[in-house]
Amino acid sequence: MRELTVAERCAIPRHSMPHQDPRERVGNFDEVALGWDAETAVKEAQRCLLCRKPQCVASCPAEIDIPGFIAETARGNFREASTILRESSALPAVCGRVCPQETQCEQLCVLGKKHEPVAIGRLERFVSDYALRSDVPLPALPPSTGKKVAVVGAGPAGITVAGDLVKLGHEVTLFEALHMPGGVLVYGIPEFRLPKEIVRQEVDLIRSLGVRLVTNFVVGRTATVDELLEEHDAVFLGNGAGAPSFLGIPGENLNGVYSASEYLTRCNLMRANDFPRNATPVAGGRKVVVLGGGNVAMDAVRVALRLGADEASILYRRSRNELPARLEEIENAEEEGVKFSFLANPVRIVGGEHNCVTGVECVRMELGEPDSSGRRRPIPVAGSEFVIEADTVVVAIGQNANPIVASTATGVETDRRGYFKADAEGRTTKPGVFAGGDIVTGAATVILAIGAGKKAARAMHEYLLDSRWPDFAEA
Repeated sequence: MRELTVAERCAIPRHSMPHQDPRERVGNFDEVALGWDAETAVKEAQRCLLCRKPQCVASCPAEIDIPGFIAETARGNFREASTILRESSALPAVCGRVCPQETQCEQLCVLGKKHEPVAIGRLERFVSDYALRSDVPLPALPPSTGKKVAVVGAGPAGITVAGDLVKLGHEVTLFEALHMPGGVLVYGIPEFRLPKEIVRQEVDLIRSLGVRLVTNFVVGRTATVDELLEEHDAVFLGNGAGAPSFLGIPGENLNGVYSASEYLTRCNLMRANDFPRNATPVAGGRKVVVLGGGNVAMDAVRVALRLGADEASILYRRSRNELPARLEEIENAEEEGVKFSFLANPVRIVGGEHNCVTGVECVRMELGEPDSSGRRRPIPVAGSEFVIEADTVVVAIGQNANPIVASTATGVETDRRGYFKADAEGRTTKPGVFAGGDIVTGAATVILAIGAGKKAARAMHEYLLDSRWPDFAEA
């Protein structure tokens, strides 16, 4: 097939992604984005300029050979494209769905300077889904090194470390506290954004390579880090930031108030949306108010609609321009009927009979000068208090470090907030123990956790081969 000229590539418009109709999808938990067919994927891939110095790769924490897999996709060589993807990432089908490509690889796409950037994430999803359906052969493994590694936490960082190290010949055991691997991918992200089956299939691939998975194993209770070190040559801590944050305002202990972590875990992992067939209940809520403006808040409010809420709204203290959630998720929420109350800050959750929630008292805000985050500082407007009616309130303002692992791991230092201290390659203050992902950085994105896992896996491989442990130098 003739290679397209640059002008011909630039002339191809970016392809959109088909979605479920908002009126239908708000009544089910099926995936919203429906994916591409092969013809669309090839056409979109043909837009790539195949830059000699691709900026997209430099901005991808997973270090994927983006022009390489896109070039094979453009030729219709989907099997070869998927092999390239899997060389770098254990979770390409996950990343193709939830990675914020608009602020990573696509943001620096050269085509995007004058036209719309190549839809890298959607191509990644297409190729990965093709591979999961097509039994693409697993990579050949090198001879065993005889080294044993324990990975704590089967979330995106831990899965990445396990996948990279098993491909380097090490014996890896992945310990997960819950009954299902995936971490935030399964308890935090709803089915309509990331089907659990996709996570299961990608975890099964690294298990097929030899990674041993142990679930219902709470490190810090079932065994300590020190005990794991007695049986393994190195340990990676990727246990995430699983403790919920609250606002510290009156009324947060009322019936009907949830942390986003509890609300989403009940629905996503414990199938509360299918109660009573599944035994975990959750308040359906007639009027649900979600406090926060990030992706987790968007997930929670869209789950509330699917659980049958008459009205589900986001309460955010800044304006729409400052919402931290992905634009795609904000637009999806708007299409589904989510209401937004901007420039409103909760000061008290109001209760009624039986200590049940009846509303949220708020104060109006106005925006001042930008603060240290670069966003305009919200300032209360005196005398502007008002009450929004609600029978369910979900607090979605972030997560904190869970202390269980850290409190029982001798010699592994944490900062004042309880996150592990680690250098840029994931080395902690204890030789042989590495850490990465949310338990080092605080709650961040899936792709940043994957990036931290890749760096730690390289450093662990070096350590397993030469046992050298440089003086700790915090990043």
